[in-house]
Amino acid sequence: MMEYISLNNGVKMPMAGIGTFLLSPDEAEASVLSALKCGYRLVDTANAYVNEKAVGRAMKRSGLPREEIFLETKLWPSFYEQDDAVDQTLARLDTAYIDLLLIHQPAGNYIAGYQQMEKAYKEGKVRAIGLSNFTAAQIQEILDICEVKPAVLQTEVHPYSQEKELKAFLAKEEIVIQAWYPLGHGDKALIEEPLFTRLAAKYGKTNAQIILRWHIQDGNIVIPGSKNPAHIQDNFDLFDFALTDEEMAQIAAMDQQKRYYHSTPEILKAYAEMVPPVDEQK
Repeated sequence: MMEYISLNNGVKMPMAGIGTFLLSPDEAEASVLSALKCGYRLVDTANAYVNEKAVGRAMKRSGLPREEIFLETKLWPSFYEQDDAVDQTLARLDTAYIDLLLIHQPAGNYIAGYQQMEKAYKEGKVRAIGLSNFTAAQIQEILDICEVKPAVLQTEVHPYSQEKELKAFLAKEEIVIQAWYPLGHGDKALIEEPLFTRLAAKYGKTNAQIILRWHIQDGNIVIPGSKNPAHIQDNFDLFDFALTDEEMAQIAAMDQQKRYYHSTPEILKAYAEMVPPVDEQK
């Protein structure tokens, strides 16, 4: 049975979902449809992935009532100051509302972007808002000015980069963490760690399933991406076992504060100037 987490405004969010980063429109549509058929109810996309229309189509094709699906997307920096950015996003997704809308990058005028999300939240177009790739200092900057508190921070988290200090700060502010790269960017060294291999044998699971289960028990929402239907099914098969406290502690000891993604002022400047080709969405 899917496990849920309550956000700071009372909205319930599934702990595991499907990510669509780097998927073409056709791949995203097929993956999301496959995931929804397997029982997934959380779908993550973004303006910058240029596959929102495909995600919207998959949701319609699934035949599921809209309220059963938790839809999450992200505003891209070049849209932060466009008054119709949220409406355009809703139009691409072909939906009346978004369950969770995030500021994708702390680039450009992200304060304006955040204020635009707050307005959409008050208008009922968005059920919760949050941040992606923000540091503790940047989150504090939002907390100091916001009228609607961010509910979620999506960032890089995996057993080699557990973000323990950041999570302590977020817990204090009642902000939930969501892991992208939950499997560490597919790093074989991480996935094939002897501890995961041992636990996989014990529980009759794969190493990846052990890592994803650790995330869920540690309070991290996960959105692994895949276009392989068997992997999509496996990545969701996490709710019929639990790691012991001792096993959780052994994984906690693996933290190396090793990130695969590094942001720089130059990268953020480039993000602010990049305009995703939204018109090319199929």
